[in-house]
Amino acid sequence: MKKLIILMMGLAIVIAITACGNKDSKSSESTTTPAASTDAAAGQQIVLKATNYKYDQSEYHVKKGQPVTITLDNSQGIHGAAIKEFNINLSNGKKSVTFTPDKAGSFPINCSIMCGAGHADMKTTLIVE
Repeated sequence: MKKLIILMMGLAIVIAITACGNKDSKSSESTTTPAASTDAAAGQQIVLKATNYKYDQSEYHVKKGQPVTITLDNSQGIHGAAIKEFNINLSNGKKSVTFTPDKAGSFPINCSIMCGAGHADMKTTLIVE
């Protein structure tokens, strides 16, 4: 029984350590498209590009009362994105969500999947103006 528990703990540690370090994931390409944009037909669009222990920007700006679609792009490793104040959690296959922010302020976005040693530092901010 003890051997099984030790084996399971070792497997869990290996998975946690390697989740963010997936070297086979697609490489990210820089584009001229802004991370947050407004299109009259589609509303506001944000693409959160997640790499090992960071998002591509320190903050994303949107307008209060206007629909916004947030899409998670894992360009390196396995990550999620959670915005507690708006009950949003992009993980486990859910890559996109559309909502209308009803309050202004700064709201933290945190990685919602334990992705390794730098997980606690994987943060960005949604600023609703």
